[in-house]
Amino acid sequence: MTQGEWSESISLIKPSRYPADFKHYDYVNPDAPKGGTLHSVAIGSFDSFNPFIVRGTPAAGLANFGGGLLYDTLMDQSTDEPSTSHAMIAEAVRYPSDYSSVTYRLDPKARWHDGQPITVEDVIWSFQTLIKLHPQWATYYQNVTAATQTGEREITFTFNQKNNRELPNIMGDLTILPKHWWEGTDSKGKKRDITQPTSELPLGSGPYKISAFRIGDAITWERVADYWAKDKPARVGRYNFGSIDYVYFRDSNAAWEAFKKGGLDDYRLENSARRWAEGYDFPAAKNGSVIRKEVENHDVVSMQAYVLNNRLPKFSDIRVRKALTLLYNFEEMNRTLFFGYYRRVASYFENSELAAKDLPSPKELEYLEPLRGKVPEEVFTKPFTLPDYSQPNADRAYLREAFDLLKQAGYESRGGRMVDTRTGQPFTIELLGDDPSDDRVLGPFVRHLGRLGIQANVRIVDSNQYIERMRNFDFEVVAMKYYPQSLSPGNEQRDFWSSAAADAPGSRNYAGLKNPAVDQLIDNIIHAPDRDSLVAATRALDRVMLWNYVVVPQWYLGKSWLAYWNTLDMPAKAPESSGVDIFSWWVKGASAPAASTATPQPAAAQAPAQP
Repeated sequence: MTQGEWSESISLIKPSRYPADFKHYDYVNPDAPKGGTLHSVAIGSFDSFNPFIVRGTPAAGLANFGGGLLYDTLMDQSTDEPSTSHAMIAEAVRYPSDYSSVTYRLDPKARWHDGQPITVEDVIWSFQTLIKLHPQWATYYQNVTAATQTGEREITFTFNQKNNRELPNIMGDLTILPKHWWEGTDSKGKKRDITQPTSELPLGSGPYKISAFRIGDAITWERVADYWAKDKPARVGRYNFGSIDYVYFRDSNAAWEAFKKGGLDDYRLENSARRWAEGYDFPAAKNGSVIRKEVENHDVVSMQAYVLNNRLPKFSDIRVRKALTLLYNFEEMNRTLFFGYYRRVASYFENSELAAKDLPSPKELEYLEPLRGKVPEEVFTKPFTLPDYSQPNADRAYLREAFDLLKQAGYESRGGRMVDTRTGQPFTIELLGDDPSDDRVLGPFVRHLGRLGIQANVRIVDSNQYIERMRNFDFEVVAMKYYPQSLSPGNEQRDFWSSAAADAPGSRNYAGLKNPAVDQLIDNIIHAPDRDSLVAATRALDRVMLWNYVVVPQWYLGKSWLAYWNTLDMPAKAPESSGVDIFSWWVKGASAPAASTATPQPAAAQAPAQP
């Protein structure tokens, strides 16, 4: 079978509007000045420069998926078009018409920061290593059976299935690591171990490298002046800051005070309705030193919810989960806490054509009918709706319905407390948070649950403990927003919702969903032969998960609240896909980077990362 034509870009929706020889994205300023320092804050602390393992907390700027600031990937996901990637370490890509494999041809100019070339051997080693290190990679690439060198600069990934349209595309997301560095020795002659956390500065290939740090407190990234890919179309006009300074704060309130002070945090994507409505009355905001903008968000809005740990017996009954959903009064919170800014999120793919609406279409039914009897019957007969407390007498009606559901599930009210009739134990719930401000959104739900005699409390832990507990699913209920969805869902859905990921520490199936019907629908998405089929299969998945009441949906904004100091400037036009691209900004009057707040220290002088 023919391997197809070489291409500099790859897309799951439609061909890129940019030609093969494009120079830069339309929205960027190709002449943006280089230099200056971007000041930013991070919450919590860090203890490792290895983001690819489950253990340890990686420093800001690193990413366990994608390259972050330090590493490049085979292809670079476009900031200007959904589900599209452009050449990066690979200068071109091709694949056969049955999608049974994909071949990447490496750019001969690709280099590590030490000047050594990025090789096919690096690519193979990176793939084979990453799938062993983290369940996220193992799940994402579980259909890849081989990675082999098929030319001087060519690497071919072979798949165990055909007609998975996404596989050639997502292989381009592979982060490439330097085999020679990780298999070498450190300054003390000790062999490096990629399976462990490390405080040694790692070798990378990306636009920045670490120049200074204090473990747990601060880290400074320095722009690589001779960065090998600075003239790549996806890089021109971007990564303009001479350095990026991250300073850590314990919680979001401290980070907010740092932003108001200036010089510690130059921009923020505001996530507090109260702050947006009332908080920007400090002097710098009044005199124009701090600028505010509302930026339209065209991305898929991921589910934000009170996530119920379905692994626990108390949440294993769908009637209990539905009762908890009925007890959440969104309208009251939106009115009293959020200034009416928010909308109710009612889909795992909100703000997109992928969201399930009304009754299933004939195309959706092609995927749902084989599952009849394995999914709630309402999937076929009713559009999914959430409680609407703005209706007359809604409060009493939903309280009564929730009580009846709990009674059917084996609970009864005794002395004002909801009790499990099988054990005699009260129904208790712990809601987990990692910031004192979390009590503001957790507390009202606690009060709503208390009206029915459910004893709920909020537990706030430090960020490191929170991360560890989430990795090991050691929680009952947590308020969180799921990882970003795209307009072309695929293999990543396994990591979000599949039975295989439910008990894999470090996976993103936080709810612990184990549902054969969901597993089947995920496979339908992955193997969808065309766009219409993909949309229908995704809507079917959305519908089934909603009717299973896996989580208690919260809210979404539909736009981004952006605030920044006027020391920064940006292109006149925003990217169509991502809305906000911080790395297309620059410092006004940029020159040499300002002095860092992180004192440079040799890696050997740092305390070793703790398990």
